[in-house]
Amino acid sequence: MNAPYPSSGAGSLDRPLHRIFGFSSFRPNQEQIVRALMAGRDVFAVMPTGGGKSLCYQLPAVLMPGTALVVSPLISLMKDQVDAARANGIRAAFLNSSLDFADQSAVLRSLQSADLDLLYVAPERFALDQFRELLTGCRISMAVIDEAHCISEWGHDFRPDYLSLSSLVELLPDVPVAAFTATATRKVQQDIVERLRLRDPFMLRASFDRPNLFYEVRFKEPGEAQLVSLLQGFAGQSGIIYRTSRKSVNDTAAMLQKRGIRALPYHAGLGDTERKRNQEAFIRDEVEIIVATVAFGMGIDKSNVRFVIHADLPKSVESYYQETGRAGRDGENARCIMLFSHADIPKVRFFIDAMQDEQERCRALDALSKVVAFASSTVCRRRMLLEHFDEALPVENCGTCDVCQGLHEVTDCTRQAQMVLSTIVRTDSRFGATHLVDILLGSKNQKIMEFGHDRLKVYGIGKGHDKKFWRRLIDDLIARKAVGRSEGLYPMLYLLEGGARILRGEERVEMVRIKEKKGKTAAAVRGGLDALSEADKQLFEQLRTLRKRLADEQGVPPYVIFSDKTLVELSDLQPSTPEEMLAISGIGEVKLARYATPFLEAIARHKAG
Repeated sequence: MNAPYPSSGAGSLDRPLHRIFGFSSFRPNQEQIVRALMAGRDVFAVMPTGGGKSLCYQLPAVLMPGTALVVSPLISLMKDQVDAARANGIRAAFLNSSLDFADQSAVLRSLQSADLDLLYVAPERFALDQFRELLTGCRISMAVIDEAHCISEWGHDFRPDYLSLSSLVELLPDVPVAAFTATATRKVQQDIVERLRLRDPFMLRASFDRPNLFYEVRFKEPGEAQLVSLLQGFAGQSGIIYRTSRKSVNDTAAMLQKRGIRALPYHAGLGDTERKRNQEAFIRDEVEIIVATVAFGMGIDKSNVRFVIHADLPKSVESYYQETGRAGRDGENARCIMLFSHADIPKVRFFIDAMQDEQERCRALDALSKVVAFASSTVCRRRMLLEHFDEALPVENCGTCDVCQGLHEVTDCTRQAQMVLSTIVRTDSRFGATHLVDILLGSKNQKIMEFGHDRLKVYGIGKGHDKKFWRRLIDDLIARKAVGRSEGLYPMLYLLEGGARILRGEERVEMVRIKEKKGKTAAAVRGGLDALSEADKQLFEQLRTLRKRLADEQGVPPYVIFSDKTLVELSDLQPSTPEEMLAISGIGEVKLARYATPFLEAIARHKAG
């Protein structure tokens, strides 16, 4: 990485930082990037979600003459990005296929007349000769590529449309080009820099650590009860539930709706209108939960997501990191929970095995093995995530994952494993997991009686544990290749050599178990809000209602007005004048002029009440 870019000699940036964004200081690395761009230097920056990368190009876009072009991959997010910029007084617009001809023409006229600080465009726009020619006659201050990992075939979300961006340095030879991504291994980083042909770029690789995120893996239980129980701890808070298939997304969303939980589905199989409507309902706090495939979320600006639940196995550690990164973007605490079952592995393998390209298949298998290792391990989750991105955790215990908080314990289950294996042998390897567990628990169901399995020596010997324990143990035995499972509608279990060694006492079986801690979830995600008094929490809810009303009136998401972090500070400090309000983080001069009166009036009513 380069030596730090000088933070002096080009004038103080503190004044415009506070005037535009309402921040009294930069977050780590932001000022170095801003100064590099203002000095005309190319930039490559890996910054975690929530690290404030948009400020890194929005601030110089305002201060430098001309228009900054920002390449953004998802059309559906551009309007929200523009709304957020305009809320800070930045002259911003977007250009994509969602606009009709008249609106596109108006945006292009604004570009040509230098009336824009920022213009968000889709990557495919650069494949159009007409657009490229138009740019040569405009004053462009810089070109910014967001989600730059999309240009790398080694990245987790490669997009062919991004390949046209490799000609940016020729198209705009006299302006800096900046590439930003939240997730990139060093191999992907090198590929991005080479493909974009960045010229001696200022390189910054920020820490991948997100201290405000709590990482947790729970063993997935069949049925609806586990997920519903989890969501009870997040009542009234925004969250994302990721599922692998469109069907599971639809089924989960419908199940939650039936239970009175405000949830909507999101996946590529929905019509454009419904998909956009559902996303906007979530972003505007009209529903609390979005149930989605990974088609949802890249670059999402919603800052108050308090939890992300992976109800199925993610496809890679990079995907997991990026998807969990959508939580806690406002800096407040958030929780990331993965529901893991070894039974999910064959489902992922089915799709991988269908891949035609050998290299792609090998990469997918390697990615799957790393995700399984992450989920199965009793090593600090944060340490494993950081090591994946070639970063070391500077402390022994992160304190903010299930492993470091001692929520897991390793138990010797060799004897119980031998019970399972013996049951398979005594039933001639002709039955599936459900029937074997019924034998161990001493069930008197009809199938047990018909086969005479109530007379087996192993019948009822597993009553010391519940059905959930035995199913987990069987999953573990399949994963460690002690037990095989046949193909077909009714798969049967049979011993492998590893199972024979366990039966002979030549190998031990250890299983990770969760030590449940009741009543912890809600407090763990509330962050600064949890520190408020009960009276101040009431004010927070009143301000949140006011924010929602103003947002609806203006047709923007609530976070565009103020983040949850700003509302917490307002509820805590309770300013009574515009000058006091200006000292709150996230309130700049433009937002003060727009919103000081209604918020100060609400605070005054609370104090008087």
